Amino acid sequence: MAKLTAEERQRRAVRRARREALAAEEEDRRLEERRQLWAREGTRLSRAELEAGEPCRGCGEPIRDGRGDSPALLHMTSAEREEHDREEARYRGRHGDCRSYRWTLEGSRTQHCGYCCPPPPMSERQVEKLSALLVSIKTENRDLDDWDLTLTCDHVVRCTQHRDHDHYSRRVVDCPTCATRRGVVEVERVGPTDDPEGRVQRERLLSELQAAKAKLERQRRTVEKTQRRIDELSEKLRAAES
Repeated sequence: MAKLTAEERQRRAVRRARREALAAEEEDRRLEERRQLWAREGTRLSRAELEAGEPCRGCGEPIRDGRGDSPALLHMTSAEREEHDREEARYRGRHGDCRSYRWTLEGSRTQHCGYCCPPPPMSERQVEKLSALLVSIKTENRDLDDWDLTLTCDHVVRCTQHRDHDHYSRRVVDCPTCATRRGVVEVERVGPTDDPEGRVQRERLLSELQAAKAKLERQRRTVEKTQRRIDELSEKLRAAES
């Protein structure tokens, strides 16, 4: 098979990125349609209903089963392992094609599907703790980077993300032009959202310069090695011809 050129590899990479973005967009749409279905049909339980022992409206299974937390696999007895395997087979039979995560409530063993079963509502104490945590997190503009995202609709939107991230993490974002959510095909880090002194930009350019020099040095050593091989083969050829 002929070796692909750099241009051909680039075209393949672009096509692969678009396929993956379209797949992420379709999955996001699938999950949003399910959330809307839950809202229309009143599938979610209230906290009072959960506390009263109401079963999951998505699958009919109990949420609070009173069996306690499941032990770790390594610490299970033979009987517990058999029970675990039966439950695993039963779960896969019901949710094997759902392509979603699983969840259980603390103190219970019945597993629920993230696609079929709405997660249980938080308690007031959990809401308070989460609210306090969110209030304590302060992100300044000087800690953010701007990113340009090319979407499956070919529109480009600018988003921000904390500078700790080397790659843009979200696979689907809102497109204001299309007024819908689209998959992210390509990302480009623009630079600091707020860097009036240019410090972050200088640090990034220095890092990129060092990486480029290291790459050049590796290429130089490769060229030298290839040149030595050429000289060696040329010498052997001259000896064979004499």
